[in-house]
Parts: sequence; structure tokens; C-alpha cells
Amino acid sequence: MGLESVGDLAINVILKKLGPEDIARVACVSKRFCSSASDDTLWINLCFRQLSLTQPLDPLGNPLPSFKKTYQTWRKAFAMYPWSLVLRVKRCWDRMKTWLTKNFPEVEATLCKGATEVEIEELENLLQLKLPLPTRILYRFHNGQEIAKADRATSSFGSPLGLIGGYSFYSHVVNVYLLPIRQAILHTQKMRRHLGFLRRSKYVLVAASSTNSEKVFFLNCTNGQLYVGTRALLTERDIIPCVPRDLTSFGHELNSEQQPDAMLLWLEEHGRRLEHGFIKVHDEGNGIGRSINIFPEEPPLCSTAVTNGVKVRASALLIPELVNFQDDLEKYLFAYSIRMSLEPQGCTINGMSFSSCQLHWRHWIIRANDIVVSDVNGEAVIGQFPLLRPGEEYVYQSCTPLPTPSGSIEGSFTFVPGRLAEPKGGPFLATVAPFPLQIPDYIY
Repeated sequence: MGLESVGDLAINVILKKLGPEDIARVACVSKRFCSSASDDTLWINLCFRQLSLTQPLDPLGNPLPSFKKTYQTWRKAFAMYPWSLVLRVKRCWDRMKTWLTKNFPEVEATLCKGATEVEIEELENLLQLKLPLPTRILYRFHNGQEIAKADRATSSFGSPLGLIGGYSFYSHVVNVYLLPIRQAILHTQKMRRHLGFLRRSKYVLVAASSTNSEKVFFLNCTNGQLYVGTRALLTERDIIPCVPRDLTSFGHELNSEQQPDAMLLWLEEHGRRLEHGFIKVHDEGNGIGRSINIFPEEPPLCSTAVTNGVKVRASALLIPELVNFQDDLEKYLFAYSIRMSLEPQGCTINGMSFSSCQLHWRHWIIRANDIVVSDVNGEAVIGQFPLLRPGEEYVYQSCTPLPTPSGSIEGSFTFVPGRLAEPKGGPFLATVAPFPLQIPDYIY
């Protein structure tokens, strides 16, 4: 084609249009083309486009002499896996780490370096199972979290640094972290001693709460689905799938790039929720500290109502570790979070504005499906009469059992402008807009 007469700049422009395999083929044509194909500007472009790298680093973060060497090192390190799957897993981790760097660097610091193939094979040999390819690659990038024992020992609530996060209500506190391989082996072996189905169906524990609430997540290495345990965890009937089945290809013939793995889907969805503010970091006080709170904060699972200057946000979560399939009346347990605050202008009653108001009464209507199962009228919330001022938010969590997997809560709060001891006007209502109680598509 006469390409030997084309200038070096034009060759560089052409090569930038090619993929890495074609660039390697061009390098075999002649010494001149080999030199052009080694131009690091080509590999800078490839490393950024495929790996989002702006510096020449190997998979463990060590510096390398060039971007060409970087690309070669990455391809060699993951040569046994489909490259498109490797890039997908890297994007998943990159998104979460970018969010953590900005919002919760303490959690990012707990992420372990990637596991070696030897460590992964040791898990498979000891537990006599084969991890799905996506899970293997997830571990190659980060071998779970290292939550120091000292951190857990400082509080009866456990470490608040779990990547998956959690919730609290009354004395029940949950914060879930990803297990490193060595802990996954030990915890799986321990639970297998009294749960035979874990061994027969090739399950491995991949995540757990750092507290004594015993919230545990099992990956089924046969079908790739991720499950969470319930209260009476005895058989496979006592676990709940964590990822929608219609997003996976469980039970079908798959090629190597279509390995079903709910764990990757689960983490991708978690990263999306963090990015979009669907869940956030909160410091709920009570000695728990900052943590990722997984109560939804955006519609449709979070309702918002502003009445007379009082804003109330409300959402609920299924608490899987307290679900009891043996109890027909209280089979499902839902926790709900109520966040109330006063608008900057204060509360407005009959055209008059007040800089504070205090809660006096609550009214709850709880439904299972469309049937009212509880109609509650009472003073305060969890024994407290919060005083609202602009710029402050009062938060409380509580729970309710249901006999059905879906329902709803709605109601109202009665406030007094000023203080209960010194009211500056008559009582007024603040609406709590209906919010759903339901088993979500993804369970965390």
C-alpha cells in the first residue's frame, strides 16, 4: 500500500486508531513500524482508554518505566481471564474508590491489595469449590477489607468502616465489610460444621457484619448467585437471593465471558447507589461514628413531605438477618428511618414564623399489602421529644414486623411552635408521606 513512504506523524495518527492487537501486528512488519508502534504516546492513549491510568503503574500500584510496559504487564497479569471482564471489574472498583476518596477515605484505606492466584487456589482447594471468574478477578484487584481487630475492640458496635455499610435501630447495629480470603476460608469452614448445605452446594462466605448480629452473605459457586442468611439459618430455604434473577443467566450454558456472578452485579449496583447519592455517609452518634448508611435517601424508596416548614424524609429496609420464615405472623422485619428538619425560614403557622418547634405526638398507619395491621397514636418517638431548629436534622430508626413481604407506612407528627414548656402557638401537623416496606431488588 506504499505505507513506507508515509511520514512518521501520519503513521502515528493511523496507529492511534488501532487496538493493541493490531498495533502489535504492525510492529512485526518492519523495524521502522516496530519503532513507531513502540511510541509511548500510543500506549498512554490505550492505558487511559481501557484502564483509566494516567501514570504507568502495574496492577499493584507499583511504577513502571513506560506505558507500553504498563499495558503489557496488565495483559500478562490477567492473561488467564477474558480481558473485557477484567476491564469491567476494574471499572467497578475504580468507581467505588473514586467515591471513597472523596467521601470516606477511611474505608478506602481498609481495602487490601489484590490476592494472588496462589491465594485464590488455596481457597478453592481447602473449600473444594471453584469461584466464578468475575469473583476471582474481584479478589485479584482487592482481597477484601482489613478491619483491624483493635478497631473492632474499641466499640461494642464493631467497626463502622464496612464498604457495604449498614444501619442501626434500638440495640441492633449492622455494618458489613468484604471478607479477605483467609477470613472467608475460616468463617466458611466454621459455619459448614453445623450447616451441611454450605458444603454440599459449594457456598463460600464473602461478606459479613463486623458486629455480633451475624449478618452473612454467601456466594453459591455453582450458580453464581449471592445470598444473605436469615434468623433461623438451617437450610437453603433460610437464605434470600441478593440480586434479581432476571439480571443473571443462572442455570444456562455460558461461555467464559458470561460467567454468572451476582457478587459483581451486587458491587456494581452498590457503587451506582453511592455515586448517585441514593445512600450516604452519616454520623448517627451514639458512639457508632461515621459509616455508610444504606437507608435509601432518594425516591421512589424514600418519601419526602414539607408541611408548615417541617421537612420529613422517610424510608425503610428489609432486615434479612431477622427474617423468620417459620413465623407466619411476624415473618418479615423492616426497619425504617425518619429524618425531620426545619426549613431555613422556620415553621410557619397562620402566617407567623417561628425559629423552632418541638415534637409532641405521632400517628402511624402501618399496612401489610393493603390491610391496616397497626394504627398507632402516642407521645414522642422512641421516648424523645426532639426540638427542631434550622440547619439541624433529627434522625431516629425503629422497626416493625409484617406477615407479608410488602406493605407501607404513613402518618403525621404533631409539633408545637417554640417549646413544649413554652409554646408560642397552637399545635400543628407535619405529614409523613407514605413510604414502602418491600423486599428490594438488591439486598445489602
